[in-house]
Amino acid sequence: MNRSLMHRALLNGTAMFALLAVAGCGGGESTSAADKTSPAATASSSATSVTFNEADVMFAQMMIPHHEQAVEMADLAATRVKNPELKDLVVAIKAAQAPEITTMAGWLTAWGKPTEAPGGHQMHGTDAMPGMASDKDMAALKAASGADFDRKFAEMMIAHHNGAIQMARTAQSEASSPDVKNLAGTIEQTQAAEVQTLQKFVG
Repeated sequence: MNRSLMHRALLNGTAMFALLAVAGCGGGESTSAADKTSPAATASSSATSVTFNEADVMFAQMMIPHHEQAVEMADLAATRVKNPELKDLVVAIKAAQAPEITTMAGWLTAWGKPTEAPGGHQMHGTDAMPGMASDKDMAALKAASGADFDRKFAEMMIAHHNGAIQMARTAQSEASSPDVKNLAGTIEQTQAAEVQTLQKFVG
């Protein structure tokens, strides 16, 4: 082979190697792009674009302490309520509301919002948090016993539930998060049914 042919062969080989190298780099970019659309990346992207508004935040911040007081009342009633049907309802109230507290706290954390609303416990018993029992009411419940306790617990929980139902209805009309609306609907439906049962013990 003369020098001209050998030089041409070397040039062709070099060009082929360069093309292969470029193709290899192109493959790497495709993999990177695929990684960006992986399920984990998509989930991360979705998490940062969750829709919520002021009504969502207020609902969670207000309903957490509202639920916490209901759980406190249920814990108190667990060892004092005498009527079996009312005792079953006490268990159901705590079983429903304790996990909901965790859910709402998780939302607020994901939204980058504090779990306690501005004003904190000063808002208890206000129109923003209807149905909350006062410290005096809670002291009276703790001092009650027997049938008097059952009656007082039912009266206080009815007022408490009606307040939660009012807050839930507001959230369903003003909130933007589907999760908040769904939970608000569940709270309204569940607690309205429980109020009907509680009415049996008020007299």
